[in-house]
Amino acid sequence: MNGNALIKNASQLVTCSGFRAKQGKEMSDLHIVTDGGVLIEDGVIKAVGKTDDVLVRFSEDVMNRFDGSGFSKKAPVIIDATGKCVLPGFVDSHTHFVFGGYRAEEFSWRLRGESYMEIMKRGGGIVNTVKETRKAGREELIRSGKKRLDSMLSFGVTTVEGKSGYGLDHDTEIKQLEVMRKLDKVHPIDVVRTFLGAHAVLPGYKGKEDAFIDYMIHAVMPRVVEQNLAEFCDIFCEKNVFSIQQSRQLLSEAKKQGLKLKLHADEMAQLGGAELAAELGAVSADHLLQASDKGIRDMAEAGVVATLLPGTAFSLKEPYARGRFMIDQNCATALATDMNPGSCFTESIPLIFALATLYMDISTEEAINALTINAAAAIDRADTIGSLDIGKSGDLVILEFPSYHYIPYHIGVSAVEKVVKKGDVVFDKEDDSMDSESVPFLL
Repeated sequence: MNGNALIKNASQLVTCSGFRAKQGKEMSDLHIVTDGGVLIEDGVIKAVGKTDDVLVRFSEDVMNRFDGSGFSKKAPVIIDATGKCVLPGFVDSHTHFVFGGYRAEEFSWRLRGESYMEIMKRGGGIVNTVKETRKAGREELIRSGKKRLDSMLSFGVTTVEGKSGYGLDHDTEIKQLEVMRKLDKVHPIDVVRTFLGAHAVLPGYKGKEDAFIDYMIHAVMPRVVEQNLAEFCDIFCEKNVFSIQQSRQLLSEAKKQGLKLKLHADEMAQLGGAELAAELGAVSADHLLQASDKGIRDMAEAGVVATLLPGTAFSLKEPYARGRFMIDQNCATALATDMNPGSCFTESIPLIFALATLYMDISTEEAINALTINAAAAIDRADTIGSLDIGKSGDLVILEFPSYHYIPYHIGVSAVEKVVKKGDVVFDKEDDSMDSESVPFLL
């Protein structure tokens, strides 16, 4: 594993080429190369295009490495992708994958008709996970988090955003973020960290939400910033959780302290979270099931990415966000799993593709851009990942099928055969020796 790879003869090379979020009709353009190839050196893409053209560059590089006694030890792995489709690595730009405990019984309660908010009111929901996450040790959270990352990798995810928010106190919020920082160092998937201290209101703070926001601003956020534990700050801006004014206060302070902004916005009620995201210049606003027409247009004008989470609507049996309308309004749209122990316990990228294409009126091409270049933009990384462009990280997936159309067609089943991260093969469905122990992992 040296960060060097040559992928050749791909039946379809889906590049998703670009260095910013795609909007409107741009989301239908995948920039496909037939009989395509990619050359990756030291983890960075050096050539993309027709296989013959890439091989010319490869030959030149090999000659440059020849020292008279043999080829460089950094000779690339060569992958013949004949009959395969190659795409950028998927980016899951909204997850809560570090947590303690599970909430399977709450899923059964919802099947019997109880709503998510009703379960929260009776002490379940996020508060339940908070109790278990507070009890969990760091090593336990690292091990469970690694298993979830391993599963994500098998679905073709090469970069993931992870949120805190299951502590709602100083020590546990810090613990979650430190666990994610450790996992980022030891796992092939890059982990982007988000501080979500304002994820719910504990019973002791009911009616004192302003005091809780002050606590997060003055007692927790400074430590997060000082220790460089997070890149983003998020808040659950929702009816009966945190108001527009409380969200504005927290996020404005986060921006002053150098954190980039995200919002859980307009999920259960049309509160004005989309408008607030545009006002504050957030990188993304997520969920948006109830977002207003004005809020969507404001986001489009302000360049805020709309991150849609169809798995959550599916799991809660709620109406889906208006993906088609958002794209038609020129709002850059991304897709993500929202992997969490309560409202959406899944890391399945194939499920997200199926829901987006079958129930949100989003085309397959738009869904691919939404899970690659636009998802990269939703974590402010469209300049380094999310597409197969020269200079970007060598992150890609190789399907076991010749066309990207198989992704939603093979409903709920992963079509990923191999995953390449920074030029190294880190997952291979056909290689039994490549299990979760094949990648060095130290606590």
